[in-house]
Amino acid sequence: MPVSPDIVKAFTPTGVLRASINLGNPILANWNPQTAAVGGVSVDLARAFASHLGVAVELVVFDAAGKSVEAVTAEQADIGFFAIDPLRGQGIRFTAPYVLIEGAYLVRSDSPLQDNEEVDRAGTRVTVGKGSAYDLYLTRAMKAASIERAPTSPAVVDTFLEQGSDVAAGVKQQLEADARRLGGLRLLPGRFMLIQQAMGTPASRGPGAEQALKDFVEECKRNGFVAEALARHGIQGAAVAPPARAAQ
Repeated sequence: MPVSPDIVKAFTPTGVLRASINLGNPILANWNPQTAAVGGVSVDLARAFASHLGVAVELVVFDAAGKSVEAVTAEQADIGFFAIDPLRGQGIRFTAPYVLIEGAYLVRSDSPLQDNEEVDRAGTRVTVGKGSAYDLYLTRAMKAASIERAPTSPAVVDTFLEQGSDVAAGVKQQLEADARRLGGLRLLPGRFMLIQQAMGTPASRGPGAEQALKDFVEECKRNGFVAEALARHGIQGAAVAPPARAAQ
């Protein structure tokens, strides 16, 4: 169905759809150093939503989730792709999740830590990406361990090793890749959180725009677009989120 002109205008105050893309989550977006092209599931969704609105898309690319959130909150971008978090919800209206991702802990091979429940203890230092979903969640949840912040999520493991902290926290697939790359590291079994990845738009855009974005995400889950994008980009370990009613 055609989108009403009022909704299109709400999403495109500059005449194009500015989509905030976070390269800090390699499951959703990536940058090709040979071609300088940005791609991934979130880029595919941004382009599809622009096509749905009948407008051009402009990718506004950041290296960390916190910067991407700030861009949308400050209305320097019209949509973005984020892990749902109550703090971010103050300035952004989220859809239901389109992808579910596991958050995991990584330690050195000789670490005495064997279980996720052992991490939150006095004296344990945990490295997270500044402003990431893990940073926001663990800042609220941890009672005894201390949190140290890397500049971006992809830099977490290198920072964890450089600073000699005890645990690195992040996207499970990123940590697995870093463990293979560096050696001498292992993941604790299971996950410490399940990240709900959603689309979002500035709260000021109004309930009509919010509902239009929600409807778009639900259709992309229903018609297989999200599943096909995950497969096309070779993403392992991420699952298409259930329909909104089941996810709530």
